[in-house]
Amino acid sequence: MKRTLRLGVNIDHVATIRNARDGRHPDPVRAAKLAVGAGADGITAHLREDRRHISDHDITRLSEEIDVPLNLEMAATQEMLDIALRHRPHAACIVPEKRQERTTEGGLDVVAGRAHLAPFVDALSAAGIRVSFFVEPDLVQLDAAVELGAPVVELHTGAYCEADGGARERELARIVEAAAHAETVGLECHAGHGLSYESVVPIAAIPTIVELNIGHFLIGEAIFGGLESSIKRMRALMDRTRAEAVGAHSP
Repeated sequence: MKRTLRLGVNIDHVATIRNARDGRHPDPVRAAKLAVGAGADGITAHLREDRRHISDHDITRLSEEIDVPLNLEMAATQEMLDIALRHRPHAACIVPEKRQERTTEGGLDVVAGRAHLAPFVDALSAAGIRVSFFVEPDLVQLDAAVELGAPVVELHTGAYCEADGGARERELARIVEAAAHAETVGLECHAGHGLSYESVVPIAAIPTIVELNIGHFLIGEAIFGGLESSIKRMRALMDRTRAEAVGAHSP
């Protein structure tokens, strides 16, 4: 079976730069369109409670102006549910959110939050929105996602990206095991957080992962070589790695 690998580009931090001057430039929707032209299969945007980067107007424009799937990252709150149901993005990835954090810190505890999360899965699914949970590569969390009826999980790769040496190898092994388990229990498996040109290679080689969501690194690299260039390089690296991995496992 052919194992393709999609790239979702997160444009949150284009909005972060814009908001530093409280103006209109740079425009995250323009960045989204450029990303699609450079090879992105989808666009991811996280609408936070405090609106520190993406704004409500950004979500409205993204919903109306891009022609690839929009993945709305959101906390499990009534406000965010109402926004998702109003715009009906292709997908909604439920993430943990703390006001004081700089970025999403770790995965959602689906096991502990089962009762709270169930109505969100039901409402989003009924509206035709694909629900995913952003979780640690923990088999218990994946099993809980299945029980709640979420069709997708996104594995948090932050600990892997931040580790070195043997610790990184152990974190990679957790991701490999979780991705294999996801397929076994019927979950579509995505991954993301902190991935760079260097760290993406072992992740892209995992055949049961079908989508990577990458943002901060690509926006940072764009400072030096342009956004289109940074995305094209990531796209080519992912494609080459996946092709080599599939070839190595072909009879």
